[in-house]
Amino acid sequence: METDLTVLYDNNRFDPRLKTAWGFSCLIQGLEKTVLFDTGGDGETLLANMRQFGVQPSEIDLVVLSHVHGDHAGGLGALLEKNIRFTVYLPGSFPESFRRAVTALGARVEEVSEAREIFPGAYTTGVIGDGIKEQALVMKTTEGLVVITGCAHPGIVKMVRKAREITGEEKVYLGVGGFHLSGETPSGLESIARELLLLSVRKVAPCHCSGDGTRKLFRKRFGPDYIESGVGKRLRLPKLQ
Repeated sequence: METDLTVLYDNNRFDPRLKTAWGFSCLIQGLEKTVLFDTGGDGETLLANMRQFGVQPSEIDLVVLSHVHGDHAGGLGALLEKNIRFTVYLPGSFPESFRRAVTALGARVEEVSEAREIFPGAYTTGVIGDGIKEQALVMKTTEGLVVITGCAHPGIVKMVRKAREITGEEKVYLGVGGFHLSGETPSGLESIARELLLLSVRKVAPCHCSGDGTRKLFRKRFGPDYIESGVGKRLRLPKLQ
């Protein structure tokens, strides 16, 4: 079975059939587990976009929440009403009240602090950052790592470095998600693009909070390996190692 990553929630439009809204969520299918990374800000929008792709909430095995902000965790409640069997991996920085609410609805919570393997070939970076604490989802594929970030508040370069460190893999096939660079200066964006290339990042698909300036510059720096992304974008991923 092929592995696909589908952006189900984003404020950038890719597929006109889907609703846009501020936030991020993507679905990874074709692995040992079907994983939803982040849930967007609004459950009804998330569920409506899932229906467009014929995705049933009951198909989801794991939900990984990158960080506590509502535009990444706000859709979880509506999803739990449709499927309470999945496990939610969330940073330990989430408030206790959030964890209690999730478990009260019947889901299992896995609190994340340190990096670990979630299932063969799929990892959490563990919680990164001194301010807004965040985790990324990492997959180790035959072509290198796939690093998925919600907002990359701690810094996209820092999160890619962490992914390489915990897996022992130097090549990064793809970085995708929010890069939180909309307020970055042109010189800062140049520096970040250069650092990512030095870290052997091959392809990038910035969306959500990455900013139009980032998308424009990265399109120039990564050339044909820049991937235009937004809600409805589907990516075929290499097989897991």
